[in-house]
Amino acid sequence: MDYHILREFADSWAALALLLVFVGAVIWAFRPGSSKVHDDIANIPFRHEDKPADRG
Repeated sequence: MDYHILREFADSWAALALLLVFVGAVIWAFRPGSSKVHDDIANIPFRHEDKPADRG
């Protein structure tokens, strides 16, 4: 493969594919049903606030 062919592919189709992956990841992270999951993950450090976690 020639450098110019790879360069043309990277400038057009690869950039479009990466943009679509990014937009898909943003839509997946902010989907309507994910707020419960995000709230649960955000509260992980506070789960054992009243007593220490078991060592075993």
